[in-house]
Amino acid sequence: HTCDYDTFPGRIVPWISAYAAAMDTAIDQRGDHHGRWADIDGLLLRPGSLVGAGFEPGEDVKSVLHDLIHVLVVGAGGLGCELLKDLALSGFKTIDVIDMDTIDVSNLNRQFLFTSGDVGQSKSLCAARAITKRINGVTVTPHFCRIEEKPDDWYKQFHIIVLGLDSLDARSYINKVCCGFLNFENDGTVDQTTIKPMIDGGTEGFKGHARVLLPGVTPCFECTSWLFPPQTKFPLCTLAETPRSPAHCIEYVRLIQWPNEGLGLNQESTGNAGSSAPNNVVPAFDGDDPKHVGWVFEKAAQRAEEFSIQGVTISLTQGVVKNIIPAIPSTNAIVAAACVTETLKLVTTCSPGMDNYMMFNGSRGVYTHTVAYEKKDDCVACGSGKTLEVSGHATLDDVLKALVESFPGELRNPSVSHESGNLYLRGVLESAYAKNLTESIRKLCQLTSPDETVMLAVNDQKIKHTMRVRLFFVW
Repeated sequence: HTCDYDTFPGRIVPWISAYAAAMDTAIDQRGDHHGRWADIDGLLLRPGSLVGAGFEPGEDVKSVLHDLIHVLVVGAGGLGCELLKDLALSGFKTIDVIDMDTIDVSNLNRQFLFTSGDVGQSKSLCAARAITKRINGVTVTPHFCRIEEKPDDWYKQFHIIVLGLDSLDARSYINKVCCGFLNFENDGTVDQTTIKPMIDGGTEGFKGHARVLLPGVTPCFECTSWLFPPQTKFPLCTLAETPRSPAHCIEYVRLIQWPNEGLGLNQESTGNAGSSAPNNVVPAFDGDDPKHVGWVFEKAAQRAEEFSIQGVTISLTQGVVKNIIPAIPSTNAIVAAACVTETLKLVTTCSPGMDNYMMFNGSRGVYTHTVAYEKKDDCVACGSGKTLEVSGHATLDDVLKALVESFPGELRNPSVSHESGNLYLRGVLESAYAKNLTESIRKLCQLTSPDETVMLAVNDQKIKHTMRVRLFFVW
């Protein structure tokens, strides 16, 4: 056979163009162009030897991903932007994002969903708008508020929560909320239907981690809180007498000079240097106030020159006073990819999930390591709780006394709650719950069977975390 190469391209190109045009206009029942999810379909529509337990390929699992799963992303910063983009491009079509921060010009070098016109606006609002605009068929609902402002029940609506936070306190709070949803069987095993999965990612310079948190099954945040080292602190003697680095100079100004000399800035800002209090009170240092940071930078530069130390810059000053480690966009991208991959595996079982913590270090080449950390059986957040036997006829007052007698080292004046609501609270609200003291604990907890147990949430000024206590009734 021979081929006329001069005419062959002319015959084939129109056919390709026509086919491509037909595919562009082919829309499925979800409004997606034909072949849009070809890569995801390769995972979800065919069997394989490396799939997860119970995986059944087909349209059903694809429908779960596209039509059912509702994801919450906590944080819309450097890691959060990557998470939102990866989730939307992986087929998750219903996403909420919550963040309390606004966009600063310094964010623009890595938080790519934002532009210079977004400076000063809400991160969650702008991130949601950018994803919705760029990726068709995805609904992103923003929430511009603190995570504490949402009631605990609000978090129940999500099938999975993905964390892109830079705060240990925020992680601990979300962990506490999700662990609070747990119910346990009489033998202490967790009720699988009450597990709220979390995927946690974090970055610190060239280092990062991704982990799968299944409260009651895998270690929760409190189980592994030791993974997060305390913040670096410098000895005051070093700061005052022998500074050796730019950070020493900056910390000296913030900790020692500011309480004594920061008054000058306060008077300058008020324009009333000769006035008395409260203008004569040194203002608390605010790392988010440009004037405060600028003052520290100027004084630190003078001290650095005095000790022949190089490297004091305004950006370093901002990082030291706020304990900020420079963010690396590539680290955010790698960690976010790992988090979204685990999210996809978790909701579709297309592949076995990670067990359960992956660390990444890109400071010298690329190094990753996966560790299966163990859950703490006595964890105050995700554990099945302490046990306590009381009479089947016990009142709430009897239970409160039994709690103090059984756990004297932890409880003095406990407040008690149940999934049905607060049973007894101390303080200014105590009188409102006094009537419950003489009521049967079983009645207050709405129990009907004599064999039922009940899980109580107990708080006291002597303990930092909520204590879980499971009541067993003796007849």
